[in-house]
Amino acid sequence: MKKQIATPQDDPFFGRMNDPTAAASIRGLCGDEMEFHLVIRDDRIEDICYHTDGCGNTRACGRAVARRAKGRSVTDALSISAGELIRSGECEPEAGRHCAILAVTTLYRAIADYLLAP
Repeated sequence: MKKQIATPQDDPFFGRMNDPTAAASIRGLCGDEMEFHLVIRDDRIEDICYHTDGCGNTRACGRAVARRAKGRSVTDALSISAGELIRSGECEPEAGRHCAILAVTTLYRAIADYLLAP
């Protein structure tokens, strides 16, 4: 049975922020681009959104990462892994592996943007 993938209009995490605390954008080898925007207060991810121009798997992985990261400490959010997304069934195990890696890597880069800020 194929998983129903939410459209951007149905996804509360899909979009961009005007003034995030941290952000990152990465273009994957497949050509999909993933962005994460974070609002961080007291080292906790208070709000998060993602944006992608990619396929359904990329959107599903962006949403899964955002859902897992919201409310977590920055350090705890660094424990989110591509393997976790793949094992959860939120992306297709074969076709979605690179999407899971893209989503998690973009989150890590957004967190690095926060941690390395002067």
